[in-house]
Amino acid sequence: MPLKVEIVSPEKRIFSGEASMVSARTLEGDLGILPGHASLLGVLVNGEVSIKGLDGSATTFTVHGGFLSVNKDRVSILGESAQQ
Repeated sequence: MPLKVEIVSPEKRIFSGEASMVSARTLEGDLGILPGHASLLGVLVNGEVSIKGLDGSATTFTVHGGFLSVNKDRVSILGESAQQ
């Protein structure tokens, strides 16, 4: 079962789709999120969020601050600002 991923900023939705993996950096360190990951809420640090598509392609976004939430194969990223 794939992850459902959304990246949003206060201005707009940056990405919405399915993925096989999401990588991000939080205050606690680097995270690799796969389907079935435990629920969590993390504070993002400035850096890159990488989304690995179902076809194996990777898309990278630059996120400045914000939060990451994982719950039931759903990953929501709210950045203070975000861009591809």
